[in-house]
Amino acid sequence: MMAYDAQQNLANSPARAGLPASADWPMRLIDGSEPGRDGVDALVARALALRAGAAPRMAPGRRVAALFLNPSLRTRTSMEIACAALGAHMVTLSPGRDMWGIEVEDGVRMDGTAAEHAKDAIAVLEQMVDVLAVRAFAGLEDAAADRADPAIAAFARHAKVPVINLESARWHPMQGLADTATWQSHLGPNLRGVPLTLTWAPHPKALPAAVANQVLLSAALQGMDITVAHPEGFDLDPQVLARGSAIARHGGGAVRIEHDRDAALAGARVVVAKSWSGFSGYGRRDDEAKVRAGHLAASLGAAGSSWMVDAAAMAKTDNAGFMHCLPVRRNVVVSDAVIDGPRSWAHETAGLRLYTAM
Repeated sequence: MMAYDAQQNLANSPARAGLPASADWPMRLIDGSEPGRDGVDALVARALALRAGAAPRMAPGRRVAALFLNPSLRTRTSMEIACAALGAHMVTLSPGRDMWGIEVEDGVRMDGTAAEHAKDAIAVLEQMVDVLAVRAFAGLEDAAADRADPAIAAFARHAKVPVINLESARWHPMQGLADTATWQSHLGPNLRGVPLTLTWAPHPKALPAAVANQVLLSAALQGMDITVAHPEGFDLDPQVLARGSAIARHGGGAVRIEHDRDAALAGARVVVAKSWSGFSGYGRRDDEAKVRAGHLAASLGAAGSSWMVDAAAMAKTDNAGFMHCLPVRRNVVVSDAVIDGPRSWAHETAGLRLYTAM
């Protein structure tokens, strides 16, 4: 089993460019690229078959421990029901409520609020379960810390059993599988060159970029033509963009950045909306909040150009499907007319989370 290195995982290695999967698959699912393009397609095909009524491949007696350091609705529910459907058992733990607070950094003096080190928790849990899963969001205060993805990296580094990322500071592979299943369900298994627009959207507060990063990576693995649209100052991590661009080129696609939202939507077959904090906003979140407030006011009807996805915005696309990972702020991120409309795939994607988890 290969050790997981958060920085190495950003590299444009052949395995990360959609070529045969690395030797540690299936021991780790950290960013969703570990199975390679063929492996992702196989997982998606299996998920769609399960949704269509295929019999599940049972896993009786298997045990999963899932640590949720942050809230969850779709991820927790889909994982628990998937385990039950397969005859497996999942224990769900929330530090500070069901268990002690967890320290993930090695070599630190534990004189703060965390009462248990990840090393010790893992050493105990892996004697009792077959799979460990963890959810831990970005802190949005320290760029280097969020890039290192400390919680999921600690579990991947220390665990001897398989580790699944249930959303980390950087990635959300379970959402990425459901997104890919949705795209293939509507547009066919060959997505090479299909235009997808990932658009920033207004929001009352700063949010991590894990879902946006995952959309970029998952679409790049499929060779899609990806447009990332956002106002100035709400950029994604340049390392993530560089990696996504390299993977997309390898698969016959491309990545471009666009600050004109209308231009970004033109010709799109898929629109994925998500709010995120700018990578360049580390260390200046107060300034970013003022700019974000202006975009929020515009979405609520004040003067200015709105980044909310409404019917007029979707009309600029090529009859695109609309997607959002949920939960979503209605009539802030997206209008009721769009998310409740006939081209909304958001709730279908959420439902597919069960089958991709299985």
